[in-house]
Amino acid sequence: MEVSKIAEALATVTDPKTGQDIITANMVLHLKVEAPDVSFTLQLPKLDDNYKQQLNFACQEAILSVYPQAQVHVHMQQPGLNPGAGQGGGPQKSNPLPHVRNIIAVASGKGGVGKSTVAVNLALGLQELGGAVGLLDADVYGPSAPTMLGLAGQKPQVEKIYGKPKIKPLYAYGLPVMSTGFVVDPEQAVVLRGPRLAGIVRQFIEETIWPPLDYLVVDLPPGTGDVQLSLVQSVSVTGAVMVTTPQDVALADAIKAMNMFFLPDVQVPVLGVVENMAYFTPAELPNNKYYIFGQGGGKTLAKKSNSMLLGQIPLVQSIREGGDSGKPAILNREDEITREAWLNVARNVARQTALRNEMMDPTRPVEMKN
Repeated sequence: MEVSKIAEALATVTDPKTGQDIITANMVLHLKVEAPDVSFTLQLPKLDDNYKQQLNFACQEAILSVYPQAQVHVHMQQPGLNPGAGQGGGPQKSNPLPHVRNIIAVASGKGGVGKSTVAVNLALGLQELGGAVGLLDADVYGPSAPTMLGLAGQKPQVEKIYGKPKIKPLYAYGLPVMSTGFVVDPEQAVVLRGPRLAGIVRQFIEETIWPPLDYLVVDLPPGTGDVQLSLVQSVSVTGAVMVTTPQDVALADAIKAMNMFFLPDVQVPVLGVVENMAYFTPAELPNNKYYIFGQGGGKTLAKKSNSMLLGQIPLVQSIREGGDSGKPAILNREDEITREAWLNVARNVARQTALRNEMMDPTRPVEMKN
């Protein structure tokens, strides 16, 4: 009996919670083979009976298909289980995305500042730097990702795993993407209240088959509301990227949105600030900068958040054209100035994320209090 063949067999077993195979999801621990015995620990986000039974039978079947005489022993455990659970302790909240290393929220105080443009180009920039990246367009009122990534009109497929439906994200430029815009007609008015909004966000997180990712970039609606709250309740958000334009009106709203992440029950670090539409540069005069919206808003917000200015993005026609045509500006190698501005943002976000993870403990999902 070979350990490698056992591992290959277990790689055919799918976790019904995430849609990933249990080897890729790092759920198999302490695999030990002493013929005819095969034993290992299966680390599960939850220990409910039906979930355990499904995976136990699936593991047994997979191994016995390779070694029919094997005696398979599966131990189930939940990460973070408090040994004193019976004395008032208990398990930590389960992680619905154990195979996603960092969740980056892109937020703004108001609409119209180019938040979705930042989210899309940031995701593609992090991917270009070598990361495995996904994009969750959680801006339920104005989902822009389908248009910006050339996916408008396409619908995600549904795959059943152990009888339960899971959503398969669409792909653009190698990027797995999920958006409300895939399931709602573009001209349909979206009128949703808190519980429905929270349900949509949880569905996109828990019922989408996200591949293993270094970064999941989440494009939030502007302001502070039910979607933001649902996100920080559902997952451990690594950090937030704030988007503003230079003028005082945008800055005032951005400060309010930023302060939500600093609430005592939330405490999500702000990785930095992107100042969009920082200056206007004509295509025929690439070295000229005209500060038509003023100056200094991004730096001011960065100081107030005790973070950094991640980058200044110029107001140029190619960025608008890239968003409308489904080919984001960062992919345009003919406009090296704009492309470099986006790559600079991605580099700074990657660096700030690494520093945040080195210096701070993971963010804990917000617990609802009655």
